[in-house]
Amino acid sequence: MVDVTYPPLDVLKPVTEDIWIIDSGPMKAMGLIPIPVRTTVIRLPGDEILIHSPSRFLPDLLRQIQEIGPVRHLVAPNIAHWTFLKDWQRQLPEAVTWAAPGLRKRAQVKKAGLRLDHDLGDDAAPGWPAELEQIAVHGAAGFCEVALHHRPSRTLILVDLVLNLEQHKLPVPLRPFAAAAGILAPDGRAPAYLRAIVKLAGKAAKEEGRRLIATRPERVIFAHGRWFDHDAAVPLERSLRWLIR
Repeated sequence: MVDVTYPPLDVLKPVTEDIWIIDSGPMKAMGLIPIPVRTTVIRLPGDEILIHSPSRFLPDLLRQIQEIGPVRHLVAPNIAHWTFLKDWQRQLPEAVTWAAPGLRKRAQVKKAGLRLDHDLGDDAAPGWPAELEQIAVHGAAGFCEVALHHRPSRTLILVDLVLNLEQHKLPVPLRPFAAAAGILAPDGRAPAYLRAIVKLAGKAAKEEGRRLIATRPERVIFAHGRWFDHDAAVPLERSLRWLIR
């Protein structure tokens, strides 16, 4: 049986100085394709920790994270990556939660009673870490994904603007669907439906995409698939060609 995930799961994995990832999953994309899930952990000055797109909560995982510093920030970077936040908030009531614009208005979020302290989108917001540049990419129907650029390590952090699934890790019957959606490595992109939603934002979204590319990152971490672990500027531009042209 194929395994779409990247074991070991639900453990901290060092990436570079002050950056870790947590591989988890699987979940279903478009209700059909099993995909891996990835969280990014950032250590800020003063050893404060920011957890970007938290995946499933496990007490042992929290202990691992707290060994590198106290968790002060939780980030929900788009309208899909928030479902595990409440479990983390219960254990970390003093952590500040930052959310993509519009997330608090969604019926599912209101029904869940999720606490969202601040909207993302303003680098100058009180309490926001100065080391992290925010780049918001908007689309139709209220879509917004806020990318984070960790300037000290030249790491760009996304969630769904790039999916890069490795074909050999997918069940054979689903490989044609993944190919048709445009999410297969090494040239993975956002899935077709999301590309359409973002492109409806027109020139503004195109300029936002160009801002992402202008960061010239050394690495790009995203939530689903094989991330770009070195010399990432070229594969990033290739994966965002649909957006910037």
